Amino acid sequence: MSFMGNMTGNKALTAHSKGDYRTALKLYEEAYEKGMDKPRLLRGYSVLLIRTSQFDKALEVLKRMEKMPMDAKEKTDLHINYAIILWQKGHLDRAMEILEDEFRHTKNGTLYSIIGYLKIEQGDAEEAIRFNKEALEYDDEDPVFLDNLGQTYYRLVGDKETAKIYFDKAIALKPKAIDTNYFLALYDIENGDIESAKDRLDMARVGMFSPLNYATPEMIDAKRDELRNL
Repeated sequence: MSFMGNMTGNKALTAHSKGDYRTALKLYEEAYEKGMDKPRLLRGYSVLLIRTSQFDKALEVLKRMEKMPMDAKEKTDLHINYAIILWQKGHLDRAMEILEDEFRHTKNGTLYSIIGYLKIEQGDAEEAIRFNKEALEYDDEDPVFLDNLGQTYYRLVGDKETAKIYFDKAIALKPKAIDTNYFLALYDIENGDIESAKDRLDMARVGMFSPLNYATPEMIDAKRDELRNL
């Protein structure tokens, strides 16, 4: 066990929990070099590496985590993060196999949200609707589940009217949500409400992005540029 590494890792986790991601990432890196070896700390580091698209480094961290004694939740977290990396490396079907295997043993909000989003990425509208409606039966006030169902209808079905019902419910619960603000900005643009669209895009742009966001900083910047002189 690395006392100094884990002590620094705890400082990183504190910064992480406060939303100071830049400081957290720097501290995690320092802690990792000192031998940080607690699963919850390694998991936190891997999450930030994934969020910043450092997938090879995240995989290295997960491999170190895999060698440590872990409880059931920590093992599930490891498999989830590994699946996200596989997806980002172009292996969506394999990632889904891992996630759905976990889901058979453990049904929780994290798995519902990630699998629900990746169902959209797979492109099967009927299956995405089925799963994301099941997620809402699990928790009908989860903004991610609502957004996933909104995206399903918007992106896969082309039913913008139904999609907006879910986006509106999602934004009421999570006003700063990146994807929900992005999609609602598209509605505002269609309706000629340019100022509202600009506000939504500005809100979306300052969020902490992850691979599980449909809207990227580049997409949002491009849309903001389109509206700049309107």
